[in-house]
Amino acid sequence: QVQLVESGGGLVQAGESLRLSCAASGRTFSNSVMKWFRQPPGKEREFVAQVTWNGGDTYYARSVKGRFTISRDVAENMVYLQMNSLTPEDTAVYYCNAWSPILGGPHWGQGTTVTVSS
Repeated sequence: QVQLVESGGGLVQAGESLRLSCAASGRTFSNSVMKWFRQPPGKEREFVAQVTWNGGDTYYARSVKGRFTISRDVAENMVYLQMNSLTPEDTAVYYCNAWSPILGGPHWGQGTTVTVSS
């Protein structure tokens, strides 16, 4: 059973940084694509960034490119989202997501809340 647990959210001021973590467990994540999504208040969930488990290839939403960095630690089964230069528009619940031909899915974590004040 796949389990994803996010942490690291909180309240920060505009311009500050946060690092989100996603602890992945339960199955092998080889050949997985790990993603971060977010859901701003009153809006739909949207894609933020992704990283391939094996090669570490990354892809970002245009709104966060250049400010956010996704990474993974294969040995620790962790996925991170470093968020810099945060703005109030980044306020959302952030979710970790995993999919692979072996895992199936997508699988979701419970989310962690990021609030950016102006």
